[in-house]
Amino acid sequence: MGPSDEPSGLRAGLRGLTTRGRSFLAAGLTAVVCAYLLGQDALLRVGVLLAILPLAAVLLLANTRYRVASGRRLSPHRAVAGQEARVHLRVDNVSRVPTGLLLLEDKVPYVLGPRPRFVLDRVEPRGHREVSYRVRSDLRGRYPLGPLQLRLSDPFGMCELNRSFAASDVLTVVPQVLALPYVRLSGEWAGQGESHARALALAGDDDVILREYRAGDDLRRVHWKSTARYGELMVRREEQPRKARATVLLDTREIGHRGSGPASSFEWAVSCAASVAAHLLERGYQTRLLTDTGHAVPGTEGGGGHSAADTSGVILDALAVVDLSDGAGLSRAEEPLRAGGEGLLVAVLGELDEEQTARLARLRGRTGGAVVFLLDTGTWAGLRLLAPDTGGEEFRDRARRLREAGWTVLTVRAGDSVPELWRAADRAESPAPYREEAGA
Repeated sequence: MGPSDEPSGLRAGLRGLTTRGRSFLAAGLTAVVCAYLLGQDALLRVGVLLAILPLAAVLLLANTRYRVASGRRLSPHRAVAGQEARVHLRVDNVSRVPTGLLLLEDKVPYVLGPRPRFVLDRVEPRGHREVSYRVRSDLRGRYPLGPLQLRLSDPFGMCELNRSFAASDVLTVVPQVLALPYVRLSGEWAGQGESHARALALAGDDDVILREYRAGDDLRRVHWKSTARYGELMVRREEQPRKARATVLLDTREIGHRGSGPASSFEWAVSCAASVAAHLLERGYQTRLLTDTGHAVPGTEGGGGHSAADTSGVILDALAVVDLSDGAGLSRAEEPLRAGGEGLLVAVLGELDEEQTARLARLRGRTGGAVVFLLDTGTWAGLRLLAPDTGGEEFRDRARRLREAGWTVLTVRAGDSVPELWRAADRAESPAPYREEAGA
């Protein structure tokens, strides 16, 4: 926030009179009128004194010419849902005169807590003061912080002048990211180190990269066609390692989820997608997030030039604001999946119907490896918590068909742990039946 002049002028000062100041002014004027009517000189002096005090405070604040500046810093800039973040405020007196009593109030959304208020007694010329407060939200999202409101008051509390700074910041609350164990996923090359993720169907770049010949280079690497073109020896650079690619598909269909608030199946799915994406990025996968709407993060314009940390931040920012969609199926996500080439596919899906199950079964053949977190959304609605076999036949049939198509199916019930489910993804054969697979 930049420096700001305090409002000046008698009219602004009179509007800033507090209840105490207005009471003193009213009592003084009343006393003056009564003294005039009754002919009491002593009462007149009292009335003048009472009226002068608030007017003097107005003149004092209205003629103040100091300037203040403020700044805000968030720690961390991305907060995890359910964890606290700290907001640091700094107020600088950039004028050559000391300030009076300053009251600070920062505007924050109600979901982050009550509005923080601070009292600064006096700030010396060219001095500063720092204060901080904590915010916490159980709901992911992007929340504006500010603008900061500054209230100037006289020592007697007769008059207050308010000023709002223009600048504000945004706190991003991202979903919880759980640490997942290392597992050897279906489709990875066996017999190779665990420091770099690999898949059977890798989509790497085979383009020839050239440079000038240097003493000691192997002549077998000379690219004669380019040498003839440029008129000097050109050699092929060492081939770049092919990057394993992965797509995390998140089902955001409103009709595919149950429950509401942080305990809904949708919020579980969002946290699961965030955990899987962060885990794959740590293992070296070139990872993207895809929703049933066909929206991919990072987009195709992002390419593969982002670092793992940058890509993770972009995906978490997108998951912080992702919302339920009005889609009826997953067809809009099929084209981006085909365009992205073969690689590992991890899907986090809600309730499926016959057509969607058949589409997913056919889609399996286009991927190097496929893992699906299949949510039994009825357990989030309390339909099968007490009687797991009630109404679950269709769900078990969907899981069986996907498993037969080659998917590694991880069936999910309300309350299941993402790391424990992920541990089952390294099984070479199809996982065990429904509840045994989910760790019940």
